[in-house]
Amino acid sequence: MRRLAAFVTFLMSAGLPMTLPPGPADAAVPPGQRLRIVAAENVYGDVAAQLAGHTAQVTSVLSNPNQDPHLFEASPSVARALSHATITISNGNGYDGWMAGLLAASPAPDRHDIVVADLLGARAGSNPHLWYDPQTMRTFANGFTRVMDATDAPQAAAHAAARDRFLGSLAPVQARIDAIRARFGGTSVTATEPVFGLMSNALGLVMRNERFQVAVMNDAEPRPSDVVAFEDDLRGHKVAVLFYNSQASDTAARRLLGLARQAGIPVVGVTETEPAGMDYQHWMLSELDLTGRALAQAQSRPARP
Repeated sequence: MRRLAAFVTFLMSAGLPMTLPPGPADAAVPPGQRLRIVAAENVYGDVAAQLAGHTAQVTSVLSNPNQDPHLFEASPSVARALSHATITISNGNGYDGWMAGLLAASPAPDRHDIVVADLLGARAGSNPHLWYDPQTMRTFANGFTRVMDATDAPQAAAHAAARDRFLGSLAPVQARIDAIRARFGGTSVTATEPVFGLMSNALGLVMRNERFQVAVMNDAEPRPSDVVAFEDDLRGHKVAVLFYNSQASDTAARRLLGLARQAGIPVVGVTETEPAGMDYQHWMLSELDLTGRALAQAQSRPARP
């Protein structure tokens, strides 16, 4: 998905705090004593804010769901924010490689750099859209809490309580996943990119055309045979649903989207960036609701003669 497109720069304010929910410690922590947390992606910034609450000032670099995150170019203000951070959070696994370069350029012995892919033990080159794996935020919450303990050991009990509240808040998400898996597990689906791939695995769906998806994600030309196979899946109703990345598109993806609609295949748009006004839990529930409705629509479609 690293396309030749207009140069995109997100200007971030290095000192701009997010509005945070009540957290593990006193909400009246003086601003000068708050932890400075910089997250590459707003989904991790959101969860960090839920866990740290008003004890932290959180800045998320990638936060615009209308922009392709793969076109991001770091600005000097991002570098400044990272240089003053107590904790940094990045996805890793090649998704936000610019973070490693910026952190290396401003070493800080007391800074804690969390790489989510490392917490998960993710295989290099595997699907980098880690937040769509239901296990990711559980692992991240535990890892982040350990770092919070290292920065403020007397508040360890409060940190653990905040973590437990967050983990409990994931129960409705898991329940929705279990319900969709029980009803639609084994259903064949496809996608223009592997954005939703880890969640589709959790739902027990059978994802087709994965080689095509990886080529599009990496801004490579899909093999002609893969294009033909994808189009045949759509025209022949061999898949129930088409997932597409609503943040980024190219000619091949738009063509397949059009073919799916012509064939009456339900389509579900997914994003790489958490939408404004949503937390992680409600974002996942929203996309799961769309997925469940699309699968139900496909299931009710009359069989082809």
